[in-house]
Amino acid sequence: MKIGILQTGLVPENLVEEHGEYPEVFMKFLTGYGFEFDSYSVVRGEFPPDPEAADGWLITGSRHGVYEDHPWIALLEDLIRGAVAAGKPIVGICFGHQIIAQALGGRVEKYDGGWAIGPQDYDLNGQNITLNAWHQDQVITPPVGAETVGSNAFCTHAALLYPGKAYSVQPHPEFSDAYTQDLIDTRGPGIVPQDILDQAAAKLGTPLSAQKLADQFALFFREGRIA
Repeated sequence: MKIGILQTGLVPENLVEEHGEYPEVFMKFLTGYGFEFDSYSVVRGEFPPDPEAADGWLITGSRHGVYEDHPWIALLEDLIRGAVAAGKPIVGICFGHQIIAQALGGRVEKYDGGWAIGPQDYDLNGQNITLNAWHQDQVITPPVGAETVGSNAFCTHAALLYPGKAYSVQPHPEFSDAYTQDLIDTRGPGIVPQDILDQAAAKLGTPLSAQKLADQFALFFREGRIA
C-alpha cells in the first residue's frame, strides 16, 4: 500500500540535520507496517497529479493557519475533497486535522484559550492517552458527519473520525521529546508565553502513547477504522 505524504510545513532549518524533514519523520513513525511512501511538498507548491496517485494520504503539521491566504491551501482542500470522493483514506495531524475539517465544511479558529505545548492528556474513545502537542488553532465546529472521538478540557475536538474516509488528530504523535524540546528552545520564545514553555519542558519525559496512534493510523489506512 502506497501512502502519499503531503508536507504542509517545514522543520526549522537548524533542526533538520538532527531530526529530518516531516516526510522522513512520518516514514519512520510508520515503519514496520509494510507501507511504501511518496511525498509531496505542497507547502512549496508540489502536488500529486490526482488523488489516485497513492492508496492513502497523510497530511502533516505546519506553522501556517488553515485560514491563511496561500494558493496551496485551496489546492490542498480540493485534493482532500477529491480523495474523499475517490475513496482514498486520509490521515491528518495538527494542521492536517484542521485542513481536513475546513475542506469538508468545518470551522477552524485561533483559540482564545491560548496554547497547548508538550505532553497533553486526552480521552480517545474512552482510553486515556498522552501525546505531545504544539498548537493554538483548533477545530471549533466539525463538519457534518464527523465524529469527535478524542478530546480534553482544552481541545474539544482533538480527534475526528470520518467513518471510512478520514481520521485526524490535533496532537503530534510523531513528535519526540527531543524534538519538542528543540521547538521549545528555538521556535517558542517570543511566540508562546514563557510560562507555558516552561511548564511544557517540565512535563517532557511523561510516557507517551505514540505507538497506539501509529497502530491506529495503519489500521485506518488498511481498513477504514481505528478499532
